[in-house]
Amino acid sequence: MTYLSRIVFAGASLLLLLAATSLIVLGVGDALAAVRSAKQAGADAVLDALGYIIVAIAVFDVAKYLFEDEVRRGDEKRSAAEARRSLTKFLSTIVIALFLEALVVVFKTARGDVSQLIYPTALLVASVLVLVGLGAYQRFSATVEEKVGDDDEADARKEKTRRRASAG
Repeated sequence: MTYLSRIVFAGASLLLLLAATSLIVLGVGDALAAVRSAKQAGADAVLDALGYIIVAIAVFDVAKYLFEDEVRRGDEKRSAAEARRSLTKFLSTIVIALFLEALVVVFKTARGDVSQLIYPTALLVASVLVLVGLGAYQRFSATVEEKVGDDDEADARKEKTRRRASAG
């Protein structure tokens, strides 16, 4: 079952990598086509391409995360600190992508219908909430690691100490 799981995750990672590459090619292609034609402003074309590239980076990071954590490592035991660092790195990239996408949408909306700025503002607020949630997760997990230990062997060490105390 482990090999099947790794094959599925590897396939999903590859498909996501191809999708991210396609988004970048599509975004750049659309921007070049828009700049050549007179029906769309150059700035709008660049903002559209930037939006595609930002989403592509987030998709690429998901693919990388799946490959590194599920295909390469598999069922290997990880410490709590290592899992926290991995998740933090992954979510940090997603938060950055959300902030950049929100800024792109703010600029695009501000150039058009300013009354629609509520939607990009909501995206910015959601990005801030994800960042605050990540900070809370970091704080709580670091506190637990200090109390329990920074690896999964903490329970084994406690049990060993308890046996020594009861034997002695």
